Amino acid sequence: MEIVKVIGIGFLTLIVTIILKEYRKEYAIYAVLICGAIIIFYSMDTIKSIIDFINEIAINSNYNNGFITLLLKITGISILTEYAVSICKDSGENSIANKIDFGGKIIVISLSIPIISTTLESITKLLP
Repeated sequence: MEIVKVIGIGFLTLIVTIILKEYRKEYAIYAVLICGAIIIFYSMDTIKSIIDFINEIAINSNYNNGFITLLLKITGISILTEYAVSICKDSGENSIANKIDFGGKIIVISLSIPIISTTLESITKLLP
């Protein structure tokens, strides 16, 4: 029931943030950042087990380990980008959030190029 603990941390931070916004609005973002760090730190064991599982599948299969690494990087970049965008939006900085989102998408696309090119090569070899 790890999700209950994560939700509990989130709700506790929500209450603290609401109180801080009434008295010291500039400190509310720090509460949100600390909450995110606590949840990420708390989730590290789960993240590590997921990565170990994916690596085990990659070792036991014929998949290119480079592709698995790229997919993990793309997933990590997407998660971190979404987290940063949420923080910016919570702070009322939508323009910065949009720029972070755009930058994250460009990085994901650039990392996807080897996978796309290999997939296209495989398809062209299959076609007559």
